Amino acid sequence: MKMPQLLIILVTILVHAAGAFPADRRGLPGRDKHATWDDVNVVAHGLLQLGQGLKEHVDKTKAHMRDVNAKLKAFNGTMADLERKQQEQDEALKARSREVEERERLATELAEEVRGQVEEAKKQSEDIRSRMDRLEEKVDEVQGVDSNNSDHTFIQRLVVAQNRRIDQLVEKIKHQQDKLEKQSLHLQALQSKVAHKRVKSHRRRDEETALRGEAEHSNNTTGFAKDCHELFVQGQRASGVYTIQPESSRPFNVLCDMTSEGGWTVIQKRQDGSQNFNQLWESYKRGFGSLNGDFWLGLESIHSLSKQGQYVLQMELSDWAGQQQVAARYRFQLDGEEKLFALHLEEESSSGVQEDIMTTGASGLPFSTADRDNDLAADVSCAELLSGGWWFSSCGDLNLNGRYPRRPSVLRRHHFRRQGMFWTSTKGQKNSVRTTLLKIAPATTKQ
Repeated sequence: MKMPQLLIILVTILVHAAGAFPADRRGLPGRDKHATWDDVNVVAHGLLQLGQGLKEHVDKTKAHMRDVNAKLKAFNGTMADLERKQQEQDEALKARSREVEERERLATELAEEVRGQVEEAKKQSEDIRSRMDRLEEKVDEVQGVDSNNSDHTFIQRLVVAQNRRIDQLVEKIKHQQDKLEKQSLHLQALQSKVAHKRVKSHRRRDEETALRGEAEHSNNTTGFAKDCHELFVQGQRASGVYTIQPESSRPFNVLCDMTSEGGWTVIQKRQDGSQNFNQLWESYKRGFGSLNGDFWLGLESIHSLSKQGQYVLQMELSDWAGQQQVAARYRFQLDGEEKLFALHLEEESSSGVQEDIMTTGASGLPFSTADRDNDLAADVSCAELLSGGWWFSSCGDLNLNGRYPRRPSVLRRHHFRRQGMFWTSTKGQKNSVRTTLLKIAPATTKQ
């Protein structure tokens, strides 16, 4: 029974009891006195019940208060545990952030060190290449000496010594390239670890935000564009090196050629012969060179771009005189390594280009290098004969990854002309090449 109801009953009983007592008890007969004591007994009984009810209510209230206090203590304990855990997680997150920053700093320092070593190696390679060219010219001059010369034996010994020196220089270049590749792999491993730490840090931060009830909708994408044209759509207009991430691929750097129509991703560029393109399968698969100079993007990276949809390949060539400028455009697709990076081409009917640099009839050709002979020539390896790696159908049609002559005079020698960069015109004429630029963009890009 509630407290207000008990008070009402008590007041009612007292009122009735007061009305039952006479104003003057001396003049009352015996029967009235007896009735008054009954009323007193009723009042006393009611008061006793009221006291018992009040006592039960007080006991229940005390038990309820004890239960409430116990729950409040448990709640306070839970809140204290949550605050303690939150502090521990904040401290752990700060420690991880400091660790990630330290790793990024170390990766940056290592990248600078590797860059310096690469530049030094380039200078040494350039010097060695220059020496090799001079030795090759001397060899050609010696080989042209008349066989009746009295110093023929001495010249032969000189040729052998020079050939031996050339072989030693080539071995040194290969050794330097191996060292650079190992350092590059080490740098990539460090960058991968830093990226992994950063992803784990972001994931932990999201979990902590959800625990506090402040979780917000987050975007799981890395924020990288899938190719140079997407960067163009996002507002980038300056040509240069950018980081992209094609679908289902890792991020990597590319050279973007931004034109008024859209962004083109450059997959091969040769302008000064600073990079040796006579590489093996694994090098062509991963890519090599400098994005600020001569380079090959890498078959795996080109395939990751191609599989995103329909792309267009544009090829721009120039000769040594700088007068002949040739460009051709094709619909382009590149298979993966399981199909030997086979190239599929379809000539663009609307490109307006009269020259056909690559014959589209050879579409579906696999890629070939000196250690992976996949060309269509049955009796010879075109990559060994011509130098470099390419989609060879035969050994006389086209090779834009051949040797880069140091001087135009070298082009006149048959040996170097055969191994140099060249393309065959529609009239069957072989044309030497000085610069090349191969770039791709989505087929939806304005032509």
